[in-house]
Amino acid sequence: MSTSSITASAIDAVEFDAAIISKLSQSGPRYTSYPTADRFVPDFGYGQFLEAVAGLRLRRSQRPLSLYIHVPFCDTICYYCGCNKIVTKDHSKAATYLGYLKQELDMQGRLFAGIGQIEQLHFGGGTPTYLSDRQMGDLMTYLRENFDFAPDALGEYSIEIDPRTVTPERIHSLRAQGFNRVSLGVQDFDPEVQQAVNRIQPEAETRAVMAAARDAGFRSISIDLIYGLPRQTMDTMERTLDKVIDASPDRIALYNYAHLPHLFKPQRRIADADLPTAAVKLDLLALCIRRLCAAGYVYIGMDHFAKPDDELAVAQRQGRLQRNFQGYSTRAEADLISCGVSAISAIGATYSQNEKTLDAYYEKLDAGVLPITRGVKLDHDDLLRRIVIQKLMCNFELSLASLEQSFPITFRHYFAAELEQLEAFAQDGLLTVDHEWISVTPKGRLLIRNICMVFDRYLATARLDSAQPLRYSKTI
Repeated sequence: MSTSSITASAIDAVEFDAAIISKLSQSGPRYTSYPTADRFVPDFGYGQFLEAVAGLRLRRSQRPLSLYIHVPFCDTICYYCGCNKIVTKDHSKAATYLGYLKQELDMQGRLFAGIGQIEQLHFGGGTPTYLSDRQMGDLMTYLRENFDFAPDALGEYSIEIDPRTVTPERIHSLRAQGFNRVSLGVQDFDPEVQQAVNRIQPEAETRAVMAAARDAGFRSISIDLIYGLPRQTMDTMERTLDKVIDASPDRIALYNYAHLPHLFKPQRRIADADLPTAAVKLDLLALCIRRLCAAGYVYIGMDHFAKPDDELAVAQRQGRLQRNFQGYSTRAEADLISCGVSAISAIGATYSQNEKTLDAYYEKLDAGVLPITRGVKLDHDDLLRRIVIQKLMCNFELSLASLEQSFPITFRHYFAAELEQLEAFAQDGLLTVDHEWISVTPKGRLLIRNICMVFDRYLATARLDSAQPLRYSKTI
C-alpha cells in the first residue's frame, strides 16, 4: 500500500502526504501550553500563584473551573511510558500520598471558594485506579466538600483507567462516585506487541470494561492507541484497528511512540531492532487515519479522533475547543487547578507546576505552602502567541481581524517574519494566507505542530543556544 496517495475520503478534514511529512518531520512541542513547560522558571512560586488567584477574585471572575488530580502510582511498568509515575506494589504509599493530597485540596478549595464552579474534572497518572474503591470514594467525597461541582448533566468528569486494574463492578462504582467519562489505555491488541512493551492485556478484558462502562451509564468512552511500538507491523495494526472499530469507542487518542531512552529509563528495555522503520511508521499512521476516518470518526487534530456527535467534535464545530495538559478540551474558558505531584495549573495569565518528587511535594505541604516549584507569568507577547497557537491547533484557522480587535497590533506588521516563514508551507499546499485568514488545508493538519512552531519565539532563542538542546518528540 502506498502512503503517498492515501486520503481520508470519508471526511475532508485530513489528507496524508507521505512526501511532505517525511520532508518536514522534526522535533517540536505538542503545545499543551504556550509557553511550553520547559520554559517555566523557578522564581515563579507560591506567592506568584496567590497573586494570580487574587486577580481572578478582584475581577469577580465566575468562569467555570477545571480540576486535575494526578495519581502517580502504577503496579507494573510499561516500557514505552514517559509519564511521571512511581512503580510500586506497596499500596501503603498511596495512603500517605492521599493524606498530603487532601492538604493541597483543602488549601486550593479555600483559595477558590466563591470564584467559580468546577465543570470539568480529570484524574490522570500513573494509574488513578491504583487507588482502592474505598480510597477513591473517600477522595471524591473530599473533593465535593472543598469545591462546588456542577451537576452531572453539565459537568465532564473523567478518569483514566488501566483495564487490567478494574472489574466491571469497579466500573459501576466509579460511575456512582461521580465519574461520567472514562479513558482506557489499550495501546495495541496484538499479543506480541503487548509482550514487547510489558503490557499484557487481553482483548476480552478490555471489552468487558467497555461494556460495563456503557451499562453503568458513562457518557463517553475513550481509548488510547500508540503507533510505532516494537513489533508493530501493518498486519498487526490492521487487526488491532478491526477490534477497535468493532468496539466503537466515542473517542480515540492515537499517539506517536517517541523513543527517547536517554530521557526515560523504561524505554531502554525496548530493542531498537524491534522498532518499525521510519517508513513503516508513516505507513502505520496512514493506515490508522484511513481506517478511522472511513469508520466515521472525525479527525479533531493532533492525536485525536471522535464520533461526529461527541462533545469534542461539537466543540470544534462551535469554536469552543482548546488544548491543555490533558490534550483537547471542551471547556475553552476554564481556568485549570491541578493538584498532586508534578501537576501543572493554568490560572489567568500564569502556569505553575508542583514539585516532581514525593519528598519535595510532602516537604512543602508540611511547611504549610502549596507545593509549587516553578512556573511562568505570561507577558503581552506570550498571551498573543498563545491565542494564535491555540486557534490553529484547535480550529485549523485564524481570523486576523479578530486578533487585531483583541490586541493593539497590526497582524501583518507584528508577525511579518512569521508570515514570511509561512510562505514555504503555503508553497507545499499546507495552508493559505489572505488579508483576513490563515487557513490550514487538509494536507497541513497533520503538520499543525510545525506550523505553530513558526509562532514560538522561545524556539527561535533555543535554536541559537546550542548549549540547550531541544527535547521534544517528532512532530509526526
